[in-house]
Amino acid sequence: MPAMPERSSDSALATVTISARGTLRLRSGHVWVYRSDILSADGIAPGALVKVSDPQGKSLGTALYSTASQIAIRLLSRGRVEDFPALLRQRIQEALGYRDLVVRDTDAYRIVFSEADFLPGLIVDRYNDIVAFQVLTQAMDSEAARQALVSELCDRLNPAAVVERVDPRVRRLEQLSPRNAALVHGENTNTIFTMNGVRFHYAALEGQKTGSFLDQRENYAAAAQYAHGDALDVFCYQGGFALHLAPHCSHVTGVDSSRPALEVADQNATLNGREIEWLEANAFDLLKDYSVAGRQFDTIVLDPPAFAKTRKNLDTALRGYKELNLRALKMVRPGGILVSCSCSYHVSQAEFLQMISEAALDARKTLRILEVRGQAKDHPVLLTVPETSYLKIVICRLSN
Repeated sequence: MPAMPERSSDSALATVTISARGTLRLRSGHVWVYRSDILSADGIAPGALVKVSDPQGKSLGTALYSTASQIAIRLLSRGRVEDFPALLRQRIQEALGYRDLVVRDTDAYRIVFSEADFLPGLIVDRYNDIVAFQVLTQAMDSEAARQALVSELCDRLNPAAVVERVDPRVRRLEQLSPRNAALVHGENTNTIFTMNGVRFHYAALEGQKTGSFLDQRENYAAAAQYAHGDALDVFCYQGGFALHLAPHCSHVTGVDSSRPALEVADQNATLNGREIEWLEANAFDLLKDYSVAGRQFDTIVLDPPAFAKTRKNLDTALRGYKELNLRALKMVRPGGILVSCSCSYHVSQAEFLQMISEAALDARKTLRILEVRGQAKDHPVLLTVPETSYLKIVICRLSN
């Protein structure tokens, strides 16, 4: 972990003692300790900054404590730190420095990716002149943290607006008071951002997550390199893949079950001067109907939502992914392209590739892998925190 502001003593911090198993987890490089590995945490306030000790009393570092989450400890430092707002400011600066290194061809990107930027429980995205953030833990919901966050973002980026996005489910799990998405700085909640030369409308108080799927930015451009002919973008949301494919294809159809998402997608198509057919439909039903009807495409993109929210859903998720890929493979012409995605962390890359292999065998198709990809580089991955790696993209070509 990077260096952080320190004070002369950590005596003011309450101590949380963790088990040998939790100690091994931290010493192995992870930053989470589950509640089942907490030995002592009496009287500690929600979201408190705490000292973490092993069963023998040896310090393991400084962490944020949650009284509600099963992830009770999120480590901030292997050393000593007491000034959390100063730490937050410093790490935002470091996160921005990292983006200066890796971000290209866009004015929309992730600024802070929670644990991967050493600020667990915080997501910050930039969309041109609007910055959106989301709080996921008790500690990040404190007034001091909020003030430091907004102040630093304004000082460093001078945005036209800063917006807080809210996930009600996460706030319930963290036992945080209900909030609505809201403007916290500035006045404008709408802008236009650009990625890979493609322009998108952004409404800061609408849409999923913080409003768009920035983690696919580099994959949009990669898929466009191979796309051709008649293309089908399934689970298209606001048209990310479809808009990138359109200049390379004779016809593009985007499919999603959300009418509001398709309305934005159509606005994005108009903004870029592109003709795309949008269909409001259930993807499984549509692919089944197309398959039965013998429809054929030269390029198919599958970008479904996460099917495996937990490990216990893995088998069901893999069956769902296989059904989608099997139907798609039956519809891709020889020499055509399949772009298959999974944002389910609990589905490993190996399991995802095995699923595609099995679907290809069942469809009696031979695939050649062109690329195996992950999330964009502004969503960094920590080797010792596997949960930071979640997105899997496979681009294949069907043999003639």
